[in-house]
Amino acid sequence: MKPLSGPPRGWIGVVLVLLAGLALFLQPGPKDGGTGRERSGGGGEPSAEPVEAFVTRVVDGDTIEAEFGGRSEDVRYIGVDTPETVKPGAPVGCFGPRASAFNHATVERRHVRLVFDAERRDIYGRLLAYVYLGKDFINAELVRRGLARSLTIPPNDSHAPLFKRLEHAAGRAGRGLWSHCAP
Repeated sequence: MKPLSGPPRGWIGVVLVLLAGLALFLQPGPKDGGTGRERSGGGGEPSAEPVEAFVTRVVDGDTIEAEFGGRSEDVRYIGVDTPETVKPGAPVGCFGPRASAFNHATVERRHVRLVFDAERRDIYGRLLAYVYLGKDFINAELVRRGLARSLTIPPNDSHAPLFKRLEHAAGRAGRGLWSHCAP
């Protein structure tokens, strides 16, 4: 039997390939699949912690543009859906202008706190958040006033039971769209 005199041939190449693969894996990566979302290791996403932001523009009743961390983001409110006002090719929805006006009057040009749930972005690349102005929970206030319906999209459903309760109460009281709009 021949004694072992060292590692088998070709081991250096295998080690180099493994090291190169590991280096690529650990680097901050390019954008994911062309969706406009950076991988969480690349520093492109806010942390799970709430973020203080400045609302530069209200898009409609459930979407804002906000600045934080040196960048601007479109932010879609989690758990609520207001009637359309700016969607290309879609008619203006019943009570949509009132929902949009409330959002303008409440958060535009103000500092808000964005709180995140399980998923950070929707299919359009917008940041998803619960929006607070001081202690006021804007997502919930839209539903409470009858300016929005609840919209549960798992896994972002931390406040779904609250939104459903507020929606039922607004409907029973005939607030907002519940008394003015056909179902």
